Amino acid sequence: MRVYMSADMEGITGLVDADDVQPGGRDYERGRSMMAEDVNAAVRGALAAGASDVLVNDAHGPMRNLLPEALLPAVRLVRGKPKQMGMLEGLTGEYDAMVCVGYHSRAGAAGVLSHSFMGHEIEDIWLDGRPVGEIGLAHATAAALGVPVVALTGDDAACAEMAQWDASVVTVPVKYAHGRFAAELRPEAEARKAIEDAVAGALTALPARPAPAAGESVLTVRWQSAAVPATLLGLPGVTAEDDRTVRASGPLASLYRQFGVWMRVASSLTSQAPYC
Repeated sequence: MRVYMSADMEGITGLVDADDVQPGGRDYERGRSMMAEDVNAAVRGALAAGASDVLVNDAHGPMRNLLPEALLPAVRLVRGKPKQMGMLEGLTGEYDAMVCVGYHSRAGAAGVLSHSFMGHEIEDIWLDGRPVGEIGLAHATAAALGVPVVALTGDDAACAEMAQWDASVVTVPVKYAHGRFAAELRPEAEARKAIEDAVAGALTALPARPAPAAGESVLTVRWQSAAVPATLLGLPGVTAEDDRTVRASGPLASLYRQFGVWMRVASSLTSQAPYC
């Protein structure tokens, strides 16, 4: 059994603030250690369920948060950026299951460090008319490749968002949001044990593969700055809904890859901190 893991940071055990998850933050070094321990817990669960191959993609910010030496020896790690598929780099239909570690709720939600990909540069995202954030877009893209998402860890808001998207995914709340920068923390040992057990159980009861998507989807993004969509309109296939909203259509995996280009364009045009 081959298992793919996408590891974000905002939904990691114990982390609640930008200083926990941004390089240079006063608690960032502790945060990356906590991230490695949550990932290791998920990997232990996968190995217990019989996984023969585990690929972990560092999916947060600079994508150099996880130190290879901090992970279990069984792990293959994808590290660094830019990556064509960003948070889903390395995911193909050859994997039997996907696990999301440390994920967070979408922009505007009442969850810890909630946002959609770029802090508040992105106000809203819709996939085929349905509001979506990093959770839903990752799930939909994996499903389009024929890979089921079987487990997710994060705060209770992230878990609720996944349940609304796909109630069959096993979720593990490692903290309970009291605001965007505050939470009641689950004890570390308890949270890690819950992650390990949930991943093992989800992979032991592996669901049937979704049929790979054959049609096209529509991705719509509303930006804070009108400068971003004005520039994106120079790309083939991108159209405007209004001064701050653009859309494109195509196979979902291709749209996800194109969205990464949109974010790189936006990064070159803006300089706002992600958690203001």
